[in-house]
Amino acid sequence: MDFDFSDDQEQLRDAVRKWVDKGYTFDRRRAITQAGGFDRAAYTELAELGLCGLYISDDHGGMGMGPVEGMVVMEELGRGIVIEPVQQALISGAVLEGYAPAALKAEWLPQLASGEALVVLAYQERKSRYNTQKCDAQAQQQNGQWQISGTKSLVAVGDHADAFLIPAMASDKLALFLVAKDAKGCATSGYGTQEGGRAAELQLNQCPASLVTLDGQTALRHAVDIGIACACAEAVGVMDKTMAITVEYMNTRKQFNTTIATFQALRHRVADMKMQLELGRSMSYYASLKLNAPAAERHQAMARAKYQLGNSMRYVGQQAVQLHGGIGVTDEYIVSHYFKKLTQLEMTFGDTLHHLGEVSDSMQETAGVFA
Repeated sequence: MDFDFSDDQEQLRDAVRKWVDKGYTFDRRRAITQAGGFDRAAYTELAELGLCGLYISDDHGGMGMGPVEGMVVMEELGRGIVIEPVQQALISGAVLEGYAPAALKAEWLPQLASGEALVVLAYQERKSRYNTQKCDAQAQQQNGQWQISGTKSLVAVGDHADAFLIPAMASDKLALFLVAKDAKGCATSGYGTQEGGRAAELQLNQCPASLVTLDGQTALRHAVDIGIACACAEAVGVMDKTMAITVEYMNTRKQFNTTIATFQALRHRVADMKMQLELGRSMSYYASLKLNAPAAERHQAMARAKYQLGNSMRYVGQQAVQLHGGIGVTDEYIVSHYFKKLTQLEMTFGDTLHHLGEVSDSMQETAGVFA
């Protein structure tokens, strides 16, 4: 198999990396975090690179690219711990492109691709615990208009989003809807997240909604799987940069008049970090390549990848902090922010133990039997 990236993919990587290096410095990120955790100007710059329309077809103003390009983009954004929600743009673009009726596509996809509108997935509820089949939000149809009532938690940049993709129970079946932020009965309460980003609680009270699809479970599982693949790729970028920062520090920090990079025990720990990074990278590739697989196969692949990435993120982050010593946990030093990002990514779209359970549940009776 050929694992080399194409020229177009490398050019995309180079464009995003240059923007991160020159346009999203640590000082700018700190200012965005202190201002609330989201910067529309930075998000617009990302949209101008075409990233928000990556999974949207040319017919609707997008780039019409696929999972590998999405992985390349998310890796580079991870290297800069960019907090603007390109991941959400990829999810909403793919879901609307794949499941929405033509009128809804024509209304929202061009705005998504241009960055004019930000649509985010609002699926988590307090009782769901990562289970997409648990949903208390209710949808009813009155005079041909759908209305939703319910509460969604941890909605990415919810108080800055222009619309939400919301699963709700329509009778006894899960359906997926789109709700505009300015719709009657829609209210958000925003707050900062641990890594410097932003989220919100979303309250819906008989809120008018547009139906995306009545097969909401299929669409929601697909959306979450896209989110998992994005999180895995982003984590690879975060870990890669975390290692680079750690190695640079070890090559300058001295003890007993010699750089600590010469200490054999510490070199062994860095080697173990590198091994975990590469295990995570290979599973991120695996996840991205399985995004277009049949649903059951795709979901199993995402669980496997997220489980390995969870272990890798925890190991790389903890070792990086320990190798830095006390400075590694200070807010003024950059590696602490990478550690917080890894910690949050480990819990995004299902934590490690959740996905271990998913892997276990999907095993067949013949698993591990070679006779």
